[in-house]
Amino acid sequence: MAQEIERKFLVNGEFKSLAYAESHIVQGYISSARGRTVRVRIRDNKGYLTIKGASNASGTSRYEWEKELPIDEAQELMKLCEPGIIDKTRYLVAYGGHLFEVDEFYGANEGLIVAEIELNAEDEAFEKPPFIGQEVTGEVRYYNSQLMKHPFSSW
Repeated sequence: MAQEIERKFLVNGEFKSLAYAESHIVQGYISSARGRTVRVRIRDNKGYLTIKGASNASGTSRYEWEKELPIDEAQELMKLCEPGIIDKTRYLVAYGGHLFEVDEFYGANEGLIVAEIELNAEDEAFEKPPFIGQEVTGEVRYYNSQLMKHPFSSW
């Protein structure tokens, strides 16, 4: 069983000059039920199907299963998704021996920029880059599955 351990932060500052890669992501949810989401993602020219379980009490850890799909299958599965699509650019920033994934959202979530870091343990120490702001780990409204239902522009 794959366990995802991550922390999430708002971004307050310039980060793009630190990024070594970027990709365009469009994703939808076949199921956005809390505790069991099924996501379809198209990242550049690759497709993915991801299933995530419920988060623990702190919101840092949950079960995650992902499988790469042919792009045409991912495009077909997108037609089954609930209303509301997430559109974003993901920037990869290496800092202090860790990888930060910084998502800049578009559409109804325009103006929201969030950074995530995946860890090996919930108490793993890491150095925060200067663009990291308030921690929002475990705040449900920042989950992509919730942003498609209640976008940032409606807060």
